[in-house]
Amino acid sequence: MQMYWILLSLILRTFVHSKLSFFFTVYIMDSVLEYLRETPIVALFIIIAFGFILGKIKIKGFSFDVSAVIFAALLFGHFGISLPPAIQTMGLVLFIFTVGIQAGPGFLDSFRQRGRKYVLAAALLVVFALLTAIVLKYSIGVSSDMLTGILCGALTSTPGLSVAIEATNSPLASIGYGIAYPIGVLGVIVFVKLMPKFLRANLQTEFDRIKSNAKEQHPPIVVCTYRVANAPMFGKPMGEIGFRSMTGATVSRVKKGDEIVLPTKNTVLDEGDLLVAVGTEEAQKKVELLVGPQAPRFEMLNEEYCIETLLVTNKAVVNAPLSKIQLEAGARFVVTRIRRSGIELSSSPNLMLKFGDKVTVATYRRDLPKLTQLLGNNDKVLSDTDFFPIALGIILGVLLGKLELSFGGSLSLSLGLTGGVLIMAILLSSAGKTGPILWTMTGSSNNLLRQLGLLLFLAGVGTSAGHSLVATITESGISLLLIGAVLTILPMVLTMMFCHWILKLNIFELFGVITGGMTSTPGDRKSVV
Repeated sequence: MQMYWILLSLILRTFVHSKLSFFFTVYIMDSVLEYLRETPIVALFIIIAFGFILGKIKIKGFSFDVSAVIFAALLFGHFGISLPPAIQTMGLVLFIFTVGIQAGPGFLDSFRQRGRKYVLAAALLVVFALLTAIVLKYSIGVSSDMLTGILCGALTSTPGLSVAIEATNSPLASIGYGIAYPIGVLGVIVFVKLMPKFLRANLQTEFDRIKSNAKEQHPPIVVCTYRVANAPMFGKPMGEIGFRSMTGATVSRVKKGDEIVLPTKNTVLDEGDLLVAVGTEEAQKKVELLVGPQAPRFEMLNEEYCIETLLVTNKAVVNAPLSKIQLEAGARFVVTRIRRSGIELSSSPNLMLKFGDKVTVATYRRDLPKLTQLLGNNDKVLSDTDFFPIALGIILGVLLGKLELSFGGSLSLSLGLTGGVLIMAILLSSAGKTGPILWTMTGSSNNLLRQLGLLLFLAGVGTSAGHSLVATITESGISLLLIGAVLTILPMVLTMMFCHWILKLNIFELFGVITGGMTSTPGDRKSVV
């Protein structure tokens, strides 16, 4: 009997405590949510932090990474938390501008080479997706605003979502994006994994072939020593010989007896002189035919002579040709090679220097301080971010987006905010420099601002769409998921078939075109693993 009363008292106590605990938890949650509704700046960073936690979760090596912020924002938006529209707009502008700045420098060069095929392939993917969406709209009857968001989510295109929101001015676009986005991400990854099997392609064989082609386009720079033994060279100055134009190589130093000298156009070559040439293997063959046989590499016996690698961080020399720099330097030096974006380039008089280039120079030690001052060679400048070009570039982009072309009384076209900022960023970055203003950013600065912009944009979009998310999914969630799956898979299949059989793109080009056309970073990472 005593045991019965003990058990009954424990049950009652547990029940009472659990009730109290439940009501206390509800009260705390309501208070926290109310505080977040009244303090959006705190809500913003909680959403970002929660999104990063979700993004770190991996399932069989897959994670949503930064993109998980939109799911956190949808959840908080469902509970009535909203962010000021200015946060979303600011994030959008930063994200679009940094994307354009990054793409600008190589955009024109890539387009001139194989870019036409790549642009055509990416455009076809978007066109196939658009046509599929139009067919689904009129066959199933989905609203245009919702279908626009689903299309952007199926293509995992955050810039596309920004344009959709600007064009529709409806929360349905954001909801559709949130529904279709996970399918888009997973669909690209699965498709990329299965593509080699569909095409029966051997990745290692294709990789070796592409590596060989890349070596032909950017052959490695080598250093060789030669002995002057061909009689036609004896007693002639290098300027008269036209050494650079005939061989494509650069002479970094000449040894006459025990003396090492920097070569100039007035340097006379005598029988038995040793010279060091820097250039590609093809250029070295021409040097050997012109000068004489290869010789053992000699030591630098002259302590006043040095070879240094300097960073280009002085804005004054950016976009200036090497010939002009050598005239203005007031120092004797020879540029032997330039390393840019991981690629070594042979020097030439017309080669333009870019901000961040690593320039290998041969010079006298007494002239090294002048040369260092001329080029800059300041590591700290590379890590600094000049916000004036960023602010000015965004202002110019906004103004460009507001320009309208009118076609009659009823039709007018404009780039809008996103189009204006993106195109302006690409144009400015391609130009590189205007007067004293550099339209470039270091990779670390660009990544930081781009990710910050993306976080702000996703947080703003998610909270605004979260208010009606549950109702929309409850009403027609499964059908929307199926539409998203069709818009993800079908365009990729059609693009793969066209590019493989018509454009003759290899498997790695297909990886890049499809993941780029789908704006899928996770898919791109899977394609290179």
